[in-house]
Amino acid sequence: MVTQHDASLQLTPTEMPVVHYNVCTTTIAVVNYNEFYLQARIITGLVFYPIVCVFGMIGNVLSIIVMTQKQMKSSTNVYLFALAISDSIKILCDFLYFLVILMLQIDPVIGNRAYGFLYPYAHYIFNSSLCTSAWLTVSVAFERYIYVCHPTRVRSYCTISRARTISSGVFIIMSIMTIPYAMRYKTVQITNNQTNALTYDVHVTELWENKIFAHIYTWIQNFMRSIIPLFILIILNTCILYGIRRCRLLRSKPPRKYRITTMLIIVILIFLICITPDAILSTFLGLGYYEEDFLSRGIREITDLLLLINAGTNFIVYCIFNSIFWRQFQRIFCGACFIRDLYCENSQLQRLSMTGVGSMRSRPYRCIPSENKPLADL
Repeated sequence: MVTQHDASLQLTPTEMPVVHYNVCTTTIAVVNYNEFYLQARIITGLVFYPIVCVFGMIGNVLSIIVMTQKQMKSSTNVYLFALAISDSIKILCDFLYFLVILMLQIDPVIGNRAYGFLYPYAHYIFNSSLCTSAWLTVSVAFERYIYVCHPTRVRSYCTISRARTISSGVFIIMSIMTIPYAMRYKTVQITNNQTNALTYDVHVTELWENKIFAHIYTWIQNFMRSIIPLFILIILNTCILYGIRRCRLLRSKPPRKYRITTMLIIVILIFLICITPDAILSTFLGLGYYEEDFLSRGIREITDLLLLINAGTNFIVYCIFNSIFWRQFQRIFCGACFIRDLYCENSQLQRLSMTGVGSMRSRPYRCIPSENKPLADL
């Protein structure tokens, strides 16, 4: 007899309803969540995924370009640069998912083949990038905590070389720790005895059929990917906000570095909002994806969309809350706008006030950033 768990691995989404057994009344209530799952997959995969992926990838690429400028050299921007790379990897993975869903609608045969061969590898990349982004966000929060609450230790701990080492270590460690996800699913070729047509399905491997291993590793990975980063970020964010509040009480005007701190707090809050539903499903409810019923898979489509939104919105946050980043972006992609926003030397300002704005473009002049410091240090 085929159990419900086995059936979910063998039947296609259009074939299997979810069956609930009522022991007391010996009746069977058939609730078909198949339609809900298919609608959620189409709405998220075909409507929202391409929009968020395109804008998110463009934003991350622009962020990488801005972060690599000499004026943006700082330990914080090293973490943000690594975070943009990790988010870009996840967005590429989700964009492939969109292409597969699109092919399933246009040509089910090609779409089925692409889904069968890509899903096992995409599952590993998805989880690896999520873990990497989570711990890079923790690294940023911890550094900003030092800036705000322990300013005397900034020179010792918040260095560019240390940030590069930590970022590289996060990529390597998370890639190694998530290797079992690369061995979770396998592609199975199925032949229809009546039509001799070949189809492809995804089955759980023998390693993951071991309930003890699957249970222990899933809990460890969920804690490493979601629970521990969430608790650390909540604690660090609370300490940072308390430190900023105390600084404002002691000073009439907070230091300029808190402009970047405010931006990073927004980044962390967005991460917390988008990662929490996934953490609840994965850890507290113990719900996976492919081997679950259609109700769980439909909800998972929505939570995965939130994870994608988190990966694609950082550029917008940088532009809105970080004037330094925005100024550098203008300098690279809109030179005329950047010139108007720079702080100019006093002699040049006097000359401009006498000759008028109209002659600004016709006469040579030299503008420098405020305090003649790299913009990333402000």
